[in-house]
Order: sequence, then structure tokens, then C-alpha cells
Amino acid sequence: MTLAMGVPPREPVRAWGKVPEELSARVPAEQRGPGLGRDAVRLLVSRGTAVSHHAFRELPRLLRAGDLLVVNTSETLAAAVDGRLGHTRVVVHFSTRGDDGRWAVELRDPDERGTTRARIWNSARSARRKGGGGRRAGGPAGCEVRLPGGLRLVLEEPLSTGSERLWWARVAGPLDVEGAGEDLTAAPGTGILGLMREHGRPIRYSYTERDQPLSVYQTVFALPSTDGAGSAEMPSAARPFTAGLVTELVSRGVQIAPISLHTGVASAEAHEPPYPERFAVPETSARLINAVKAGDGRVVAVGTTAVRAVESAVDADGVVRAREGWTDLVVTPERGVRVVDGLLTGLHEPEASHLLMLEAVAGRDAISRSYEEALRGLYLWHEFGDVHLILPAENPHTVHCSSNCW
Repeated sequence: MTLAMGVPPREPVRAWGKVPEELSARVPAEQRGPGLGRDAVRLLVSRGTAVSHHAFRELPRLLRAGDLLVVNTSETLAAAVDGRLGHTRVVVHFSTRGDDGRWAVELRDPDERGTTRARIWNSARSARRKGGGGRRAGGPAGCEVRLPGGLRLVLEEPLSTGSERLWWARVAGPLDVEGAGEDLTAAPGTGILGLMREHGRPIRYSYTERDQPLSVYQTVFALPSTDGAGSAEMPSAARPFTAGLVTELVSRGVQIAPISLHTGVASAEAHEPPYPERFAVPETSARLINAVKAGDGRVVAVGTTAVRAVESAVDADGVVRAREGWTDLVVTPERGVRVVDGLLTGLHEPEASHLLMLEAVAGRDAISRSYEEALRGLYLWHEFGDVHLILPAENPHTVHCSSNCW
């Protein structure tokens, strides 16, 4: 696995400025009042620089028969597990399992609210040696984290040069050699999946109000993976979908193509570009995407993870082919998109690298305009918040005979 390339080391902060803390969604929509469902969120719609405001339940009539939604079926894992580093309590965020059985992990400090904060060097000497205080750290190499069940994590090396947030960790202990439970053929590191099921909880950050059960972090599209793999953090753009809404979409002629991309741990404080993630675009979905591109429909990715997967499966001739493995693709305005016409996504912080992808789809002016409207309209940010549908600019002379507006 390699460090993602092609991203400027530091993007300028967007003109629309910082998001006020009160615009963080602290609980899921269905917990904000009686009778509310997941789909009780707002939907900001951009068509070029034109912006309109909707309820998410209006999505079926905002799409057309023949459009295609590409959805991520990755399940969310209970990827946060308590551990001890020496005498210090830490929370391990399990991000990604490598092909060699090691895990990419982030060590975080528990706070007093049941969430975590980024670790910093707790030794002034170490801080000076590493170039100053306040650096986030999981190392140094050789550190050992004790986990429930007798498991241990030995930190071996940073995941990428220049960042010590994520470390490759070798798993040691009773479930390492034997694998998961009695399965002697299981690969090293698979015991962590059992550890998550027994002792883990969903990753959450300080803007949320309280712990939630894992079911809250699963989308309606989530499917179990045969190897137990999943996402460290929820592919949250699909969270507002309900079974009823999906049925209505399909009944109106909107098609759905599944892909999978197992998300890693986000850089909640550092806003680093995404690193390599495991993905799969199946043959049936590749064919469906190509058929829609050949017709009049639009390919709308549900989430930035779907964009990354699909754009990783398109060849230079513009044809999407079945593909699976690791992707280190970072979609930027310079790289552009080859397949995706639209995107349904959450709202992102001004420093977030995800915004480069949004600007690749719609252009920087369009994204700036829509975010100014989102701030003005008091939309809610983060995984339990409102969502943003980015569509191509409408041609006023186009008559959509197959429009869903009936």
C-alpha cells in the first residue's frame, strides 16, 4: 500500500469559513422527535450554481427514470476498542486490515464524555525531538497495547511517511496464531474481528451526544462481507435511506448498483487525504453503469466512497470494468471524474479533503455557492446531519420526457 499521491499538502480554507459548533448533528434524525425516521433530514440540491432546498423524502421526484444510484454495501464495524498502553488508558480505532494480517490503527485518548481526542506526545523531550509539541502520535515503534481477551498490539511502523496518526500494528496473543476461535486456518489478525464483536463499539467523535448501538451506524444497503471485513466508519451518505424510500425510487425507474468500499478511520482533526482502501465493483454493477452512461441516465454516487470505487474501476477508454483490490485514488479537480455525473453526500468541514472530490464533480464555484446556502439555512453537519445532492446543471431547453416529476 502506498501513500495517496496528487493532493496538495495543504488546501486553503474555503471562503465560506468555519462551521459553527451548533450546526453539528448530535443525534440521529429519528431521535430528534416522535414519529421521525432516518429520512427526516433536509436535502440541499445543487445544479451547477443553482441551489434549492428540499426534504430528503423528496429525492425520488428529484431523480429521473433511468438514473442510477451507486451505493456502498460495506457494513460498519464496532471498530473502537479500549486498551492500555503501559498504565495509560487508550482507545484503539481499528481502521484497515492489511493483506499481511496487520491492522492499521489509530490510538486515541478517552475523554470524559465517552468519546476520544487525538493523542499528543506526553513527553516534552519527545515533542522536542519530534519537532515540537502538539504532534499526534501512536508510536514509537515497539509500543505494545494490551487489549481484552489477552490480545496485544505491537506498533511497528507509521502507515505513511510524514504522518504518525495511523500505525501498522502486529497482533499478538491467543487469537493471533490460532486465528478466530477454533478456526486454525484463519489468517493472523482475524481474531480482531471477534474482539470487535465482543468488546467493540462504533467510532464516534465529540460532536455527538452519546453512544449509539451499532445498528444506528448501518445503512439500509449494508451487507455482511464473506470475510468479515467492513468499514471503520459508516458510509454515512446512505444513512437517510429507508426501505420504503428505496422501494419508491425503484418503482419510479431509478436503478441501483451496489459496490463496496471499506472505509478507514477519518482524520477528524488533521483532515488528511484518504489512504488506500479495499474496494470491489462487481461485473453486474459495471455493466449497469456502462449502460446508463450509454443512454440518457445519470450516474449518481451515494457517498464519496462510491465515487472513489467507481472512478477506480474505469479505464482510459471510459468503460467501467469489474475490479477489486486496493485503491489509492484521490479524486481532485485536476484529475476530474470520468463516470460520475452526480453525488449525494453529507456536508464537510472547510478543511476536509473530501471537498476536492466535490469540486471535481461540480466545480469550486458551485460548491462554494451551495455551502454558503447550507450555512445560511442552518443545515446540520456530520454523519447524522443533512445531505447534499449535487447534480449537473439543468439545460433549460431540455425536455425530460422520462422525468419522474409525476
